[in-house]
Amino acid sequence: MSTYELTPTRVLRSEWHKLWTLRSTWITLMSAGLLTFGIGLLMGATYETGGGDGDVDVVVLTLIGVQFAQIAFAVLGILVTAGEYSTGMIRASMTTVPRRLPVLWSKAAVFGAVTLAVTLVTAFVTFPVAQLFFAGTDQEASLGDPGVARALVGSSAGLTLLGLIALGLGALVRSVPGAIGAFIGGLMVLPEVIAMLPYEFVADALKYFPTKALETLMSAEAVPGAASPGGALTALALWAAATLAAAGVVLKRRDV
Repeated sequence: MSTYELTPTRVLRSEWHKLWTLRSTWITLMSAGLLTFGIGLLMGATYETGGGDGDVDVVVLTLIGVQFAQIAFAVLGILVTAGEYSTGMIRASMTTVPRRLPVLWSKAAVFGAVTLAVTLVTAFVTFPVAQLFFAGTDQEASLGDPGVARALVGSSAGLTLLGLIALGLGALVRSVPGAIGAFIGGLMVLPEVIAMLPYEFVADALKYFPTKALETLMSAEAVPGAASPGGALTALALWAAATLAAAGVVLKRRDV
Protein backbone atom coordinates (compact mmCIF):
# COMPACT_ATOMS: atom_id res chain seq x y z
CA MET A 1 0.00 0.00 0.00
CA SER A 2 1.31 3.41 -0.92
CA THR A 3 1.97 5.82 1.92
CA TYR A 4 -0.31 8.36 0.25
CA GLU A 5 -3.10 6.01 -0.82
CA LEU A 6 -6.57 7.38 -0.14
CA THR A 7 -8.62 5.14 2.17
CA PRO A 8 -11.97 5.54 3.99
CA THR A 9 -10.12 5.54 7.32
CA ARG A 10 -7.94 8.45 6.23
CA VAL A 11 -10.95 10.41 5.00
CA LEU A 12 -12.63 9.84 8.37
CA ARG A 13 -9.48 10.90 10.20
CA SER A 14 -9.29 14.05 8.08
CA GLU A 15 -12.87 15.00 8.89
CA TRP A 16 -12.24 14.26 12.57
CA HIS A 17 -9.32 16.68 12.63
CA LYS A 18 -11.31 19.31 10.74
CA LEU A 19 -14.14 19.13 13.26
CA TRP A 20 -11.97 19.38 16.37
CA THR A 21 -9.64 22.08 15.10
CA LEU A 22 -12.53 24.51 14.64
CA ARG A 23 -13.16 26.81 17.59
CA SER A 24 -16.85 26.84 16.69
CA THR A 25 -17.04 23.11 17.47
CA TRP A 26 -15.93 23.54 21.06
CA ILE A 27 -18.08 26.63 21.58
CA THR A 28 -21.19 25.04 20.13
CA LEU A 29 -20.87 21.72 21.95
CA MET A 30 -20.16 23.43 25.27
CA SER A 31 -23.01 25.88 24.78
CA ALA A 32 -25.50 23.12 23.95
CA GLY A 33 -24.43 20.98 26.89
CA LEU A 34 -24.38 23.82 29.40
CA LEU A 35 -27.75 25.14 28.22
CA THR A 36 -29.38 21.76 28.68
CA PHE A 37 -27.72 21.15 32.03
CA GLY A 38 -28.22 24.67 33.39
CA ILE A 39 -31.86 24.98 32.39
CA GLY A 40 -32.56 21.49 33.77
CA LEU A 41 -31.13 22.48 37.14
CA LEU A 42 -33.04 25.76 37.06
CA MET A 43 -36.31 23.93 36.41
CA GLY A 44 -35.60 21.62 39.33
CA ALA A 45 -34.54 24.38 41.71
CA THR A 46 -37.62 26.50 41.01
CA TYR A 47 -40.21 23.74 40.73
CA GLU A 48 -43.02 23.46 43.26
CA THR A 49 -45.77 20.86 43.37
CA GLY A 50 -49.03 22.39 42.19
CA GLY A 51 -47.29 25.15 40.29
CA GLY A 52 -48.85 24.24 36.96
CA ASP A 53 -46.22 21.94 35.44
CA GLY A 54 -47.29 18.76 37.16
CA ASP A 55 -48.77 17.36 33.96
CA VAL A 56 -45.55 17.87 31.97
CA ASP A 57 -43.54 14.74 31.25
CA VAL A 58 -40.65 14.53 33.73
CA VAL A 59 -37.97 14.01 31.06
CA VAL A 60 -39.37 16.78 28.86
CA LEU A 61 -39.41 19.13 31.85
CA THR A 62 -35.87 18.22 32.89
CA LEU A 63 -34.44 18.45 29.36
CA ILE A 64 -36.43 21.50 28.30
CA GLY A 65 -33.11 23.17 27.43
CA VAL A 66 -33.01 20.86 24.40
CA GLN A 67 -35.25 23.41 22.68
CA PHE A 68 -32.22 25.69 22.54
CA ALA A 69 -29.61 22.95 22.19
CA GLN A 70 -31.20 21.63 18.99
CA ILE A 71 -30.49 24.97 17.30
CA ALA A 72 -26.87 24.85 18.47
CA PHE A 73 -26.39 21.32 17.10
CA ALA A 74 -28.11 22.30 13.86
CA VAL A 75 -25.77 25.27 13.42
CA LEU A 76 -22.76 23.03 14.02
CA GLY A 77 -24.02 20.50 11.48
CA ILE A 78 -24.48 23.27 8.92
CA LEU A 79 -21.00 24.64 9.61
CA VAL A 80 -19.51 21.18 9.00
CA THR A 81 -20.70 21.27 5.37
CA ALA A 82 -21.73 24.79 4.31
CA GLY A 83 -18.87 26.29 6.31
CA GLU A 84 -16.36 24.78 3.88
CA TYR A 85 -18.11 26.45 0.97
CA SER A 86 -17.93 29.85 2.67
CA THR A 87 -14.17 29.51 3.27
CA GLY A 88 -13.39 27.85 -0.06
CA MET A 89 -11.87 24.83 1.68
CA ILE A 90 -14.33 22.57 -0.11
CA ARG A 91 -12.19 22.78 -3.27
CA ALA A 92 -9.22 21.28 -1.46
CA SER A 93 -11.42 18.56 0.05
CA MET A 94 -12.87 17.56 -3.31
CA THR A 95 -9.49 17.70 -5.03
CA THR A 96 -8.09 15.35 -2.42
CA VAL A 97 -11.14 13.05 -2.59
CA PRO A 98 -12.33 13.28 -6.21
CA ARG A 99 -15.11 10.74 -5.68
CA ARG A 100 -16.68 13.36 -3.38
CA LEU A 101 -19.27 11.17 -1.63
CA PRO A 102 -16.79 9.72 0.91
CA VAL A 103 -16.28 13.29 2.18
CA LEU A 104 -20.01 13.73 2.84
CA TRP A 105 -20.42 10.33 4.50
CA SER A 106 -17.33 10.90 6.64
CA LYS A 107 -18.59 14.30 7.74
CA ALA A 108 -21.93 12.76 8.67
CA ALA A 109 -20.32 9.83 10.52
CA VAL A 110 -17.94 12.00 12.55
CA PHE A 111 -20.54 14.63 13.36
CA GLY A 112 -23.15 12.00 14.25
CA ALA A 113 -20.81 10.10 16.57
CA VAL A 114 -19.68 13.25 18.39
CA THR A 115 -23.20 14.63 18.74
CA LEU A 116 -24.60 11.32 20.02
CA ALA A 117 -21.82 11.01 22.60
CA VAL A 118 -22.20 14.59 23.86
CA THR A 119 -26.00 14.43 24.06
CA LEU A 120 -25.99 11.07 25.83
CA VAL A 121 -23.56 12.31 28.48
CA THR A 122 -25.51 15.54 28.89
CA ALA A 123 -28.86 13.77 29.26
CA PHE A 124 -27.65 11.13 31.72
CA VAL A 125 -25.87 13.75 33.83
CA THR A 126 -28.60 16.39 33.75
CA PHE A 127 -31.48 14.09 34.74
CA PRO A 128 -30.13 12.65 38.01
CA VAL A 129 -28.61 15.96 39.10
CA ALA A 130 -31.89 17.80 38.43
CA GLN A 131 -33.73 15.10 40.36
CA LEU A 132 -31.85 16.18 43.48
CA PHE A 133 -34.04 19.29 43.33
CA PHE A 134 -37.21 17.53 42.17
CA ALA A 135 -37.03 15.15 45.16
CA GLY A 136 -40.17 15.32 47.26
CA THR A 137 -42.28 16.84 44.47
CA ASP A 138 -44.74 15.26 42.05
CA GLN A 139 -41.93 15.24 39.45
CA GLU A 140 -39.64 13.01 41.48
CA ALA A 141 -38.36 10.14 39.34
CA SER A 142 -35.35 7.92 38.80
CA LEU A 143 -33.48 6.41 35.88
CA GLY A 144 -35.11 3.06 36.66
CA ASP A 145 -38.67 4.35 36.27
CA PRO A 146 -40.57 3.08 33.21
CA GLY A 147 -39.71 4.98 30.05
CA VAL A 148 -37.14 7.34 31.60
CA ALA A 149 -33.94 5.76 30.27
CA ARG A 150 -35.58 5.21 26.88
CA ALA A 151 -36.61 8.87 26.72
CA LEU A 152 -33.10 10.04 27.62
CA VAL A 153 -31.60 7.86 24.89
CA GLY A 154 -34.38 8.95 22.55
CA SER A 155 -33.63 12.61 23.11
CA SER A 156 -29.98 11.99 22.21
CA ALA A 157 -30.85 9.99 19.10
CA GLY A 158 -33.39 12.62 18.04
CA LEU A 159 -30.97 15.51 18.47
CA THR A 160 -28.31 13.63 16.54
CA LEU A 161 -30.66 12.93 13.63
CA LEU A 162 -31.86 16.55 13.60
CA GLY A 163 -28.23 17.62 13.44
CA LEU A 164 -27.65 15.28 10.49
CA ILE A 165 -30.64 16.81 8.71
CA ALA A 166 -29.05 20.21 9.24
CA LEU A 167 -25.72 18.88 7.95
CA GLY A 168 -27.47 17.66 4.82
CA LEU A 169 -29.20 21.02 4.37
CA GLY A 170 -25.82 22.72 4.62
CA ALA A 171 -24.50 20.56 1.79
CA LEU A 172 -27.61 21.24 -0.29
CA VAL A 173 -27.85 25.01 0.21
CA ARG A 174 -24.06 25.65 0.46
CA SER A 175 -24.68 28.80 2.48
CA VAL A 176 -24.53 28.99 6.28
CA PRO A 177 -27.22 31.71 6.65
CA GLY A 178 -29.38 30.08 3.98
CA ALA A 179 -29.19 26.63 5.56
CA ILE A 180 -29.93 28.01 9.05
CA GLY A 181 -32.96 29.81 7.61
CA ALA A 182 -34.10 26.62 5.86
CA PHE A 183 -33.71 24.61 9.07
CA ILE A 184 -35.60 27.06 11.29
CA GLY A 185 -38.24 27.85 8.70
CA GLY A 186 -38.77 24.34 7.38
CA LEU A 187 -38.40 22.26 10.53
CA MET A 188 -39.49 24.58 13.33
CA VAL A 189 -41.86 27.20 11.90
CA LEU A 190 -43.56 25.39 9.00
CA PRO A 191 -45.05 22.56 11.13
CA GLU A 192 -46.69 25.13 13.44
CA VAL A 193 -48.20 26.92 10.43
CA ILE A 194 -49.40 23.69 8.82
CA ALA A 195 -50.93 22.58 12.14
CA MET A 196 -53.50 25.38 11.80
CA LEU A 197 -55.04 23.68 8.75
CA PRO A 198 -58.35 21.99 9.76
CA TYR A 199 -57.65 18.63 8.15
CA GLU A 200 -57.22 15.32 9.94
CA PHE A 201 -54.61 14.04 7.50
CA VAL A 202 -52.46 17.09 8.30
CA ALA A 203 -52.46 16.22 12.00
CA ASP A 204 -51.56 12.62 11.16
CA ALA A 205 -48.67 13.72 8.93
CA LEU A 206 -47.31 16.22 11.46
CA LYS A 207 -46.67 13.40 13.94
CA TYR A 208 -43.73 12.38 11.76
CA PHE A 209 -42.20 15.81 11.16
CA PRO A 210 -38.68 15.97 12.65
CA THR A 211 -39.33 18.32 15.57
CA LYS A 212 -42.60 16.58 16.47
CA ALA A 213 -40.85 13.22 16.34
CA LEU A 214 -38.19 14.54 18.73
CA GLU A 215 -40.88 15.58 21.21
CA THR A 216 -42.24 12.03 21.13
CA LEU A 217 -38.82 10.48 21.65
CA MET A 218 -38.16 12.72 24.65
CA SER A 219 -41.32 11.70 26.51
CA ALA A 220 -41.10 8.96 29.13
CA GLU A 221 -44.88 8.50 28.97
CA ALA A 222 -46.93 7.91 25.84
CA VAL A 223 -48.05 11.17 24.21
CA PRO A 224 -51.76 11.10 23.26
CA GLY A 225 -52.25 11.46 19.52
CA ALA A 226 -48.52 11.26 18.79
CA ALA A 227 -46.51 8.64 16.92
CA SER A 228 -45.05 5.70 18.81
CA PRO A 229 -41.40 6.08 19.88
CA GLY A 230 -40.39 3.50 17.27
CA GLY A 231 -42.37 5.29 14.57
CA ALA A 232 -40.91 8.66 15.56
CA LEU A 233 -37.34 7.31 15.48
CA THR A 234 -37.93 5.67 12.09
CA ALA A 235 -39.38 8.90 10.71
CA LEU A 236 -36.43 10.95 11.90
CA ALA A 237 -33.98 8.44 10.48
CA LEU A 238 -35.75 8.56 7.12
CA TRP A 239 -35.74 12.37 7.11
CA ALA A 240 -31.99 12.37 7.80
CA ALA A 241 -31.31 9.68 5.19
CA ALA A 242 -33.37 11.49 2.55
CA THR A 243 -31.65 14.82 3.21
CA LEU A 244 -28.18 13.28 3.07
CA ALA A 245 -29.07 11.31 -0.07
CA ALA A 246 -30.27 14.50 -1.78
CA ALA A 247 -27.08 16.24 -0.68
CA GLY A 248 -25.06 13.37 -2.14
CA VAL A 249 -26.81 13.64 -5.52
CA VAL A 250 -26.23 17.40 -5.65
CA LEU A 251 -22.60 16.99 -4.58
CA LYS A 252 -21.93 14.56 -7.44
CA ARG A 253 -23.68 16.64 -10.11
CA ARG A 254 -22.87 20.24 -9.17
CA ASP A 255 -19.55 22.01 -9.49
CA VAL A 256 -17.86 23.07 -6.28
